[in-house]
Amino acid sequence: MPELPEVEALVQDLRGRLVGRAISRVDLTAFSALKTFDPPLHALHGTLVDSVTRHGKFLDIDASGVHVVIHLARAGWIRWKDEVPALPARPNPKNPLAARIVIDDPDLDVQPGLDITEAGTKKGLAIYVVRDPQEVEGVARLGPDPLSDDFTIDVLRAILDKEGRKQIKGVMRMQSIIAGIGNAYSDEILHAARMSPFKPANSLEDDDLQTLYDAIRTTLGDAVARSSGLAASELKGEKKSNLAVHGRTGQKCPVCGDVVREVSFADSSLQYCPTCQTGGKPLADRRMSKLLK
Repeated sequence: MPELPEVEALVQDLRGRLVGRAISRVDLTAFSALKTFDPPLHALHGTLVDSVTRHGKFLDIDASGVHVVIHLARAGWIRWKDEVPALPARPNPKNPLAARIVIDDPDLDVQPGLDITEAGTKKGLAIYVVRDPQEVEGVARLGPDPLSDDFTIDVLRAILDKEGRKQIKGVMRMQSIIAGIGNAYSDEILHAARMSPFKPANSLEDDDLQTLYDAIRTTLGDAVARSSGLAASELKGEKKSNLAVHGRTGQKCPVCGDVVREVSFADSSLQYCPTCQTGGKPLADRRMSKLLK
């Protein structure tokens, strides 16, 4: 799933490609992906792209005051095309294309465009056409952005105190609490902080709180810096190649050499290093325990 660093890199890439250019049309091929009806899609036709920004994991294209807000969910992605077909795209269940934004550029002989795709059968991609991003419920309820100047250590302390005994891994993934951190980067942040994912949120002493705060800012900031300037097609590979524990079950921890372990849940899993994060003790994994019986 694209998280804050990848979405920020997409924003930077698309900003250079779209701002100042006109949208000639929008083709919708996966009708379930469009979550709004007013303004209609055709309200975007002939608009000029003024800005491309981000709200947590949501991508926001502002075209003459009409906003296309996109949440890529688990398997969504955006692909820039230097040339798209002249004929409108049509629904095709075998094609991952969900929507296409076609750009009108009088200086070119062809029409470039933006393909919004979603792989797999479990569909979660969401596209909203609104006059104000705050009309999107997911945007309106977002917590603070962890890379903003407003996200101070005192803000983090208040968040963790409020969440009480909840496991810190789960707290960090809740978008209404902190915006933009998902499964992968919460694993990476906790590994960098040398902290158990099951640690209660309100149990951190001042030193631990500072360590976690620094890990959040550094891990996300470094990922954004590495991704900056990369094309959309390169972002997934960049992310995967720089993960220390997430998705690396059974491999060696790059810090201490211990084996990276996993805890599985119904629809996700987390990875961690026992030596770095849990005093050498493996965390209980009920799914694996059942398999071994």
